[in-house]
Amino acid sequence: MRVPLSWLAEYVELVPGTTPEQVHAALVEVGLEEEDVHTFDLVGPIVVGEVLEFVEEPQSNGKTIRWCQVRVAPDGETAADGGEAVHGIVCGARNFFVGDKVVVTLPGAVLPGPFPIAARKTYGHVSDGMIASARELGLGEDHDGILRLSTLGIDAPVGTDAIKLLGLDDTAVELNVTPDRGYAFSIRGVAREYAHATGAVFRDPVHQTEATDAAAGGFPVVIDDQAPIRGNIASQAFATRIVRGVDPSRPTPAWMIARLKLAGIRSLSLLVDITNYVMLELGQPIHGYDLDALRGGIVVRRATAGEPFTTLDGKARTLHAEDIVVTDDRGPIGLAGVMGGAETEMGDTTTNVLIEAAHWDPVSIARSARRHKLPSEAAKRYERGVDPTIGPVAVARVAQLMVDLAGGTADDGGSIIQTVPERAAILLPDGYVERVTGISSSDDEVHDALAEIGGTITRVEGGFSVVPPAWRPDLTGPEELVEEVARLGGYERIPSVLPVAPPGRGLTRSQRIRRRVSDALAVGGATEVLSFPFANEADNALYGSADGSPVASVKLANALDTTNALLRRSLLPGLIGAAKRNRSRGLVDLGLFEQGLVFLPVAGRDYGTRELPVGAELPSDEALAELNAGIPPQPRHVAALFVGESITKQPGQVAVAAGIVDALDAVRRIGLAVGAEIEVVQGSHHALHPGRTAELRVAGAAVGFAGELLPAIAEEADLPRVVAVLELDLDAVIEHAIVQPEAHAIGTFPAATQDLSLVVGADVPAAVVAASVVEGAGELLEALHLVDDYRSQGVPEGSKSLTFALRFRAADRTLTAAEASEAKLAGAALAGERTGAAIRD
Repeated sequence: MRVPLSWLAEYVELVPGTTPEQVHAALVEVGLEEEDVHTFDLVGPIVVGEVLEFVEEPQSNGKTIRWCQVRVAPDGETAADGGEAVHGIVCGARNFFVGDKVVVTLPGAVLPGPFPIAARKTYGHVSDGMIASARELGLGEDHDGILRLSTLGIDAPVGTDAIKLLGLDDTAVELNVTPDRGYAFSIRGVAREYAHATGAVFRDPVHQTEATDAAAGGFPVVIDDQAPIRGNIASQAFATRIVRGVDPSRPTPAWMIARLKLAGIRSLSLLVDITNYVMLELGQPIHGYDLDALRGGIVVRRATAGEPFTTLDGKARTLHAEDIVVTDDRGPIGLAGVMGGAETEMGDTTTNVLIEAAHWDPVSIARSARRHKLPSEAAKRYERGVDPTIGPVAVARVAQLMVDLAGGTADDGGSIIQTVPERAAILLPDGYVERVTGISSSDDEVHDALAEIGGTITRVEGGFSVVPPAWRPDLTGPEELVEEVARLGGYERIPSVLPVAPPGRGLTRSQRIRRRVSDALAVGGATEVLSFPFANEADNALYGSADGSPVASVKLANALDTTNALLRRSLLPGLIGAAKRNRSRGLVDLGLFEQGLVFLPVAGRDYGTRELPVGAELPSDEALAELNAGIPPQPRHVAALFVGESITKQPGQVAVAAGIVDALDAVRRIGLAVGAEIEVVQGSHHALHPGRTAELRVAGAAVGFAGELLPAIAEEADLPRVVAVLELDLDAVIEHAIVQPEAHAIGTFPAATQDLSLVVGADVPAAVVAASVVEGAGELLEALHLVDDYRSQGVPEGSKSLTFALRFRAADRTLTAAEASEAKLAGAALAGERTGAAIRD
């Protein structure tokens, strides 16, 4: 919200000389957020000039210029720049005439840009200044011709300071208004907040305009909402007023154009500008209809699903059953709270105007604006809540301005529908402010603070009964009242006391384990990244299944990027994209990991959009079940990628390239962090290198994979041929996590070490052989490691020789060589039964 200070000063006392920074500081104290300061960025001398004469001079480039003589000071007086009263000025525009009053920027002036003005030679003349257009002054977008003051209804003496005359000396402060403070989207609301912050006298503009009275002959209006949505009817307040005989050709006053411009709204025409001006002033959006274009009375209703309607921007739209429409006898003439229709808009031929100020269901307006992609200043206010009682004052204020500025005549009365229920009282218990904020506040302080915001306060047994003001729909419970007392009393009074967490609170088991996983991977040298959860069909097909079978994906209804309109089935595309970007910036040795959700819909199941319940309503079990039915399975995965060198070359150390060993080491780290045994077995994945792919299992169930990308896939992503990756279903792993790992005693008796070489078929996984040896050797086997995989001379073709290093130890004695050998042979025997392994001679 941009607030011109001259406008603010009309409704709250500003000490002369108050700076924008001081206004910002005061408003920050009561919870509004400082954004920016806006000015017209003009430096004088800029004055009113009179065109005395001009000569049109065609140029060789085909352009015709005017060599003008312009009076910029009264006869006999020195001009504001110290020069003569008459200046010679070269001008390229041709829309002005002799005798016109114009705005002249004299040498030394600075226009927005910045664009300094100086006497300069051009087209064979010394141009001693410039005649300005509205755009050059920052008043509008019109750059086709000179700004003639007569078009603004201004006739000021020559030499008058044009900056002050046009209101260009004003300044606006910009505020960020939080969603719960919709009343601050108005000069009225900000002025009230400034009064709260400084104690300055607030003059409510509502009390400066006499509200419209309902008349028997007022314009006919009917609210016809037979099936209210969420229990809220379309409109509970509707006010109209008629102004006849307006002159739409009259110019918008310069002061109004300047204020609208500073507030961020472009001047369009006098009638439209007036409605925008009152919206900014009071916070009540206004809509004006060409009365002569209306057919019959107005009926407010919900739209029929699929009903067509053309908005002011000329676009044909298909309406939703939740949309609220304003209709006459022909059908919809306005999408309520969002945008009017083209058939009844105020235009250049409008002479009679119907003014409308309504209060609409905020949720319906918010959804309509988003559904039709029509954000507007009106919708921004309606969806946050507008004072439902202000409509009669707002239409009266618009009528007053149309009478004063457009020469119209207002009808005596208007139509008023007011069915807004009274606000329910809120009980604020004694001592509740101190319990919530830690601020010790007396009853008088609490009473005065709540009275200051406009509440009606009654002392009752046990506390205060407070009826919030109509313009504060955000005040719904005692917590909001406590916030009002705190902010008006000063946030600095809240003590900085660290609360003690109740026992039993903190991270959940799953959160603690997930944090340990991230810590373990980070300690191992990998960097955590966060990628967007969006993917395309190719990525989901490539990484979403291990065997390349068709997969289902969740498609976004309103994707940010149409090339990535699906929700991801794997974390790997995000990691690959991150690796590609980092390598393009010179970071070639990378270890990256990410934890995040993937989306795995069941093929053939409907995951379409569901209607969301309103936050103020407790959804039923059926509604929750319907919402849950629209959510596909979303397990949390962890994935990692390694590329480049895992160990860089240095004195005494050769470089070691990253590969599947790094991925499997990361799997081991995850298993240790989680406290789960992750089994690594030979696997396959259509995006990974055959023979360099491992399937990861927990309790016999597959939970992920690790391996190296196919070189062709890596090359397509502009990565080296060797890219190691892993991906695990972390939720599934956590299910088997050991909450309290068992500690094993350290053996105190000597260990017995032996080697075992077994010849087995080349296609038999070493892990299967090792598992058989471990099981057969029994409890005396303390550790087993594969130390050699030999496939050359001395080993039959189609076979391999696996050598394991075994370590045996007993907890209660020193083992003999015979005992260790017996255990080793028992392991070899079981491996022979299961895999056909034979002890190598």
